[in-house]
Parts: sequence; C-alpha cells; structure tokens
Amino acid sequence: MADEITQRTQETAKKLFGGGIKMDPPYLLWKAFDRELANDFSRFITGNLYSRPILSLPERQMAACAALAALRAADELRLHVNAALNVGCDPAKLAEVFFQIGTYAGMPAVNEALAVYRDVLTERGEWPLKR
Repeated sequence: MADEITQRTQETAKKLFGGGIKMDPPYLLWKAFDRELANDFSRFITGNLYSRPILSLPERQMAACAALAALRAADELRLHVNAALNVGCDPAKLAEVFFQIGTYAGMPAVNEALAVYRDVLTERGEWPLKR
C-alpha cells in the first residue's frame, strides 16, 4: 500500500509541478527540516488528496488558486498557478476565478493574484493572454 501511495504521489507531483516555471516546491523546504515528516505531508497531500478522482486536477487547482489568492499567499499561489496551467486549466477561467474572489476577499487580493498570474504567464512565455 505504501508503494502505491508513493507512486501516486510521484505521478501526481510530476503532472502538477513537472513543467512551466522553475520554482522549488515546498516539499524541499519541509525536507530540509524533517525528511520523514516531509514525505508524510507529500504522500498525504499529493498521493492521497490530490489523486482522489472526485475532482479532476484542474478543478483542484482552481480551488487551490482561489483559496491562495483570497489568503494573499503570493508565493504559494505562484506555484499553484503554474501547476494549474500544467494540468490544463483554461487561462481565461483562471483569471475569472481571481476576479470572483473580489466579492469575498477584496480588490487588493484580486490585484495581487492577477499580478502573480501575469508574472507566471510571462515567465512561461504565455503573456499576453490570447482572446
């Protein structure tokens, strides 16, 4: 069972973080402090939660991006915006998600999220968005 979870973790992580911008995932920071706990976190988040078939990876990434934008967690948002694009999230829908949070988190959160999004798109060579 542990090998199956480890395999799912690695496969899901590759889909999410295997392309696009160059950025160290939080796992490397966790591992620097506690390798065993980092592995446990990674297996739970990526191997168990993100690999559940109830939501697709693009749906999970849209939810993650909305939450991170509302929390104004720019560094983590940068990682997940890139992951969202890696798994096929529609760029226009991702922008719409950031506008949607304005009602709940305020326009400063929208502005910060859009700035992070634009920076990721620029680094990926995908800015400006095509309409």
